[in-house]
Amino acid sequence: MQSQFFAAISQLCDEKNIAKETVIETIESALRAAYRKDYGNKEQEIDVDLDENSGVTTVYLVKEVVEKIEDEDREISEVDAKKYSKKAKVGDTVRIDVTPTNYGRIAAQAAKQVVIQKIQDAERDVLYETFKNRENELINAIVHRVDGTNVYINLDNKTTTNIPYEHQIPGEKYYSGQRIKLYLDKVIKTTKGPQLMISRTHPNLVKKLLELEIPEIKSGIVEIKSIARDPGVRCKVAVLSTDEKIDPIGSCVGQKGIRVQNIMDELNGERIDIIQWSEDMTEYIKTSLAPAKTSVIQLNEKLKRVKVFVQPDQRPLAIGKQGQNVRLASILTGWEIDILDISDYEGKTPKGEKKLVVEKVEDLGLDKELVEKLSTANLTLVEQIKGLGKKDLAEVDGIDEDGAKKIVDAVKKVA
Repeated sequence: MQSQFFAAISQLCDEKNIAKETVIETIESALRAAYRKDYGNKEQEIDVDLDENSGVTTVYLVKEVVEKIEDEDREISEVDAKKYSKKAKVGDTVRIDVTPTNYGRIAAQAAKQVVIQKIQDAERDVLYETFKNRENELINAIVHRVDGTNVYINLDNKTTTNIPYEHQIPGEKYYSGQRIKLYLDKVIKTTKGPQLMISRTHPNLVKKLLELEIPEIKSGIVEIKSIARDPGVRCKVAVLSTDEKIDPIGSCVGQKGIRVQNIMDELNGERIDIIQWSEDMTEYIKTSLAPAKTSVIQLNEKLKRVKVFVQPDQRPLAIGKQGQNVRLASILTGWEIDILDISDYEGKTPKGEKKLVVEKVEDLGLDKELVEKLSTANLTLVEQIKGLGKKDLAEVDGIDEDGAKKIVDAVKKVA
């Protein structure tokens, strides 16, 4: 019959998902260390046997049988060796029972912390191996508890970790028992154990959700070419169909928009725009700036920069609130995009007058803070903010009505 000691070990292994052999080896190592500390020395070779039936621990001192003893801690003469094993001869090893009478109690006390530490290490190794093979996957989780900005979640009902604040969707509310999906980017080994790099803001979360929701993407008929995301607000996804009979946008959107709506609901209402990818960069950039309508597009292949000329009423739409639309289009296409007024393309400058050339916003003489706010919104050229009124500029993050007026006045001086 199995002893209570080993029954407890078996239960521990089941609860912590650890191999029983690992725990036994850990305990034996701890007991060897405890014996050396209290009864022997670090030079001795100690062996420990644990009897699963009785729970009895036996400690052995292991020595090699030699003709001439040079190391008393590790060697024994043939004559003395025969006291423990009648067949012992030079070259053999003998195990000498050196178990102290009160060793059970002392060993348990001395080994307790070592055992706990080793078991924690084993748990970490199991955790690392479990999730290392799941990198770049969608992970299902349940919110365990919420403490301010700290959101603790349960993975696979056994592992508890937290979502870093910077990887939480801005404005999303979490509550205990809530089921959410996360993207596991990487698993990193640290001195404190494996660190799971999980995220609700990673662009690949959208990709994995699309693969889950849309069979055409999972099967490879529809391919995701690029994703640009402003977590919790807006996301642009460029798709391409490998089958001429399949409409990639229709496949993603679904009947009455049900497919993409399910993904938006999972992402706290984040708007998802599905657009057609194209090898024609002019067409691709034009599509990426939707719903704004473009008039003229000029590409600079060398700099991977493009000038997009639009009608005055389309400029705010092309740039988007706080520069969001043009910023996402730039990430999606991989090109720097400058939104300019169509009048600049047509060159509407009165005859006989020389136009004062001020290309960059930083040359307008504005406060440094205003220039930084405009740059953050991807508004770095004067041409980009021409035609924008005070109301439009006041929507840029960090710019108030007074700042918007200063920008408009500065632009008028060089217009």
